[in-house]
Amino acid sequence: MPKANAVTIPLDIIDLHGDGYHPVIDIVLYNQPFKLVLDTGASRTAFDHQLLQKANQSATITASERLSTGLGTNTMISATAVLENVWLGNLLIPELEVAVLDLSTINIAYADMGHPEVLGVLGSDILMRYHAVIDYGKKIMLLN
Repeated sequence: MPKANAVTIPLDIIDLHGDGYHPVIDIVLYNQPFKLVLDTGASRTAFDHQLLQKANQSATITASERLSTGLGTNTMISATAVLENVWLGNLLIPELEVAVLDLSTINIAYADMGHPEVLGVLGSDILMRYHAVIDYGKKIMLLN
């Protein structure tokens, strides 16, 4: 049962043309709208390096010592950024640390299928912190 103060976020389910589906949510960062893939298998929220810098030239991206795993490799060099005022629906996250990676291959594949560009993936760090409940039938995600 969702709590009274739960935030409801609509899911847009993208058809990957016979290769499954990706749920996508809308967010606001730097007073601009973006899309994120909801990825329950991602341990951390990750944004695309190029798109993040395009959104805000002054975004501080710090190189990381660790290599990111997943996305078909365990040798992807990563960085991090601490972002302020990230809106997920009516939920304001005042400060959010994200991994910053080259996610261009995702957007190339999306463009080939006629889907919109995504800034990155919303990972389990946020889903756990806000006790996410994902309802594919209703096409919503609840955050508490």
